[in-house]
Amino acid sequence: MNNKKKTSRFDELIDAARSRQQRDRPQPTEDRPTSQSKSTDPAYTRTTIYLPKQLHRQLKAAAASQERQMSDIVAELVEQWLLVKGSGE
Repeated sequence: MNNKKKTSRFDELIDAARSRQQRDRPQPTEDRPTSQSKSTDPAYTRTTIYLPKQLHRQLKAAAASQERQMSDIVAELVEQWLLVKGSGE
């Protein structure tokens, strides 16, 4: 005979959700930087730029291939542009 206590039909779902939460929770590692994300970093501001679709695709592919964020590349290019613009005046 099965002496297992009868449980709610939702117990399995709850257990699965808890397991998934624990599995998906980021584990602290020494390799992972402890810095905050740009969205919560007060040194950053969110902005919107419009790029032609083809240029956006190229930028996205190039950033991915270099394992960089598009925002970092754009910031680097804007800084370079401002330096050139400032030296030409």
